[in-house]
Amino acid sequence: MGEIERYPIEADGIKVEVKIVGGEGKSNLYKLVVPELSKPTMALIDEIRQELIVEVKVSAAEILDPKVMGTLKKKFYDKAEELLKKELPNLDENNKKFLIGNLLHDMLGFGKIEFLLNDGYLEEIVINTADEPIRVYHKKYGWLLTDVYVNSEDQIQNFSNMIARRVGRQITVLNPLLDAHLVTGDRANAVFYPISNRGNTITIRKFARDPWTVTDFITNKTGDSDIFALIWLAVQYEMNMLISGGTASGKTSLLNVCMPFMPPNHRLISIEDTRELQLPKFLYWCPLTTRQPNPEGKGEVTMLDLLVNSLRMRPDRIILGEMRRKKEAEVLFEAMHTGHSVYATVHADSINETIQRLINPPIEVPANLLSAVNLNVVMFRDRRNGIRRIYQVGEFIVSEESGSNIAKPNILYRWKPITDKLVQHSTSLKLFEDLSRHTGLTQAEINKDLESKKKILNYLVKNNIRSLDNVGKVMSQYYIDSDFVVGAVNKNSKPDTLLKMR
Repeated sequence: MGEIERYPIEADGIKVEVKIVGGEGKSNLYKLVVPELSKPTMALIDEIRQELIVEVKVSAAEILDPKVMGTLKKKFYDKAEELLKKELPNLDENNKKFLIGNLLHDMLGFGKIEFLLNDGYLEEIVINTADEPIRVYHKKYGWLLTDVYVNSEDQIQNFSNMIARRVGRQITVLNPLLDAHLVTGDRANAVFYPISNRGNTITIRKFARDPWTVTDFITNKTGDSDIFALIWLAVQYEMNMLISGGTASGKTSLLNVCMPFMPPNHRLISIEDTRELQLPKFLYWCPLTTRQPNPEGKGEVTMLDLLVNSLRMRPDRIILGEMRRKKEAEVLFEAMHTGHSVYATVHADSINETIQRLINPPIEVPANLLSAVNLNVVMFRDRRNGIRRIYQVGEFIVSEESGSNIAKPNILYRWKPITDKLVQHSTSLKLFEDLSRHTGLTQAEINKDLESKKKILNYLVKNNIRSLDNVGKVMSQYYIDSDFVVGAVNKNSKPDTLLKMR
């Protein structure tokens, strides 16, 4: 099999390489190029491991607390370094790091899986059973078999128990399902045999180390500066927004991309099952996550609990990970009608389908409440071409027909597959009117504001200002002094002008 691509990754000081190999008529394979240890070296490492177990005192609280994992690793690293220096005084720095890193992976981590967790190109890591190689979902190559195996079903159980203990949960034969997150923030799901018929299973969804920003979404054509200027305007002036789409269409990614548009002096409360949102440092943000019950059925904190509680936390903005149930929707729409600015995602493939999903079971919101939603953005994933696009942007128009309220879609923009561009479909019947009523802006002033925002977004793309914190800095500067930012963009000033916080 020929080599398609090779790139380096690093985990706990160990530098290794990934090779993607394949050939005509053959499936691509993900291979880890890790130096093999000789038998004498493995014996030495085993001896040092036993000494570490005896000499490094670790409390139960330290093992279970994800916040002290860095300190724990440092404690093990320092002691392992001391023991290695005694046994191999002439060992060079690179080999020392490699040996200690291996020890850390085996004692405190997930062995070779640690390398997969540190590969920025991977989105999913799946252990199906000990009899099969681990599979990964690669951003460039899709699903790939790897050359990495887990030694036994017992080891998969051990990994699952490690994940569970660190979030204060249990996974057992009687309670064989686990949904939790790793120290790194990656989401982990585990299912034990015999519920998973072929063996114990772990699925890890990778948490983006370098999250998407609006610059990336414009560059890769997920959306354009016209659409994001409109979304920015809606977010700035506290319009309510729903993001729809199918599974893995990019709903949460788009929600995350829109968050830097928030003013820095507004209190944000986000509510998620598992932490996926990553916001810039300048925002006034309180993230809340749900909790499953313990084995006795106690201690559960649901999304509804958090949603009701968030209304007592004086939020300016409420961000809901996903709207699924009637009670959640009722509280969320009540929040919209009492003056809170709300953002949420919902599973639906079009604006019309979003309306149908909202007004029918299991969500079943009365159609008249949909008038509180100012903007609906629909995401789409083209599986054949491996791209994600903003598919539709529109609004809900509620009217009375035959004595009952009817909600209909008004599509403002839609994606045209032939040209791979977003085109205007119709004019707004409601959004700009709502904006004018809330802000006192005339349509001419709204258009001028949209044009300024579009120029700023194009400036970010042109100057490759794309990291979450840098995009956040520009947005923060805009809310502090919009004239300064617009002036700097019009003059095409150097990026440092905007990135240097004043």
